[in-house]
Amino acid sequence: MTTTCYTSIESPLGRIFVQGDGQFVTGLYMPDHKGWSGPDPAWRVSDAAFRTVREQLAEYFAGDRQQFDVPLDLEGTPFQQRVWQELMEIPFGTTITYGQLAERLGQPTASRAVGNANGRNPISILIPCHRVVGRNGNLTGYAGGVSKKEWLLAMERRSSAALVLSGAS
Repeated sequence: MTTTCYTSIESPLGRIFVQGDGQFVTGLYMPDHKGWSGPDPAWRVSDAAFRTVREQLAEYFAGDRQQFDVPLDLEGTPFQQRVWQELMEIPFGTTITYGQLAERLGQPTASRAVGNANGRNPISILIPCHRVVGRNGNLTGYAGGVSKKEWLLAMERRSSAALVLSGAS
């Protein structure tokens, strides 16, 4: 049986918890994250196991990283996994609607199911579920809180605009 380990990382959004098995990230949770009650007492703290994700999150929050390159282990239904894989294709600094995401999956009438799968994404930020918005562009639910979704989107837009202005795109 694999031991679950975790670390906490200070971020502009507050303390983030990252969990995994020492090789793969299996969860990333923000303060007051819906459905997250904190690390299990049986888990062990391991900062070393999450060095790369810590570095990449720091780069992301500084506006210097647009994609993550850390090994992930996603547990979910085949449909959820398809949704989560498609989320990783949404470009940094952009948003799409739940309906558009359903269309990308070849299931244009499944926007509600897509929303449910999006809401069960266990690895926030690394799998950018915050880039999905309501049909009219409204910021709808986010397990980390809508204010955090708003912050992430604004930070990504600022970083994207800075890259365009600097000529480095």
